[in-house]
Amino acid sequence: MAGRFEGTTVIDRPIEDVFAFLSDGTNDPKFSPRVLEIRKTTDGPVGVGTVYASTVKDAGVKTSREFEITEFERPTRIRWAERSKNQVTAPEGGYDLAPEGGGTRVTVYNVLEGHGIGKLLAPLALRSARKGADQFAQSIKAAVEAS
Repeated sequence: MAGRFEGTTVIDRPIEDVFAFLSDGTNDPKFSPRVLEIRKTTDGPVGVGTVYASTVKDAGVKTSREFEITEFERPTRIRWAERSKNQVTAPEGGYDLAPEGGGTRVTVYNVLEGHGIGKLLAPLALRSARKGADQFAQSIKAAVEAS
């Protein structure tokens, strides 16, 4: 059973700047401490089909992750899908951006899904992600505004 979490914030930067920051997956460690390393594994500019490979640490366990950009609508929408096979995955996630005042409203979301024993772990991961979603959105805001 899959479940969704999301967080929203307003970033004091123009939408084009926020989109540029968020579309570069190598910026993820700047706002997500669980991302230990990340690299783009496909050639060319970021867009639909771009793949990022990362090492993340959740609940003390390191795993390898691979995400593919599935939608890329500058400057308002980015979607991704996890292609790796782990106990808990994010088959769908994304950013929605909209101008707000002199800044940008950003909503980030992920759908989490368990596989095998991960079906037992996914509800715990989802509860934790929902609890931390607003703080995660604030971390994105701080990273973009510091860039």
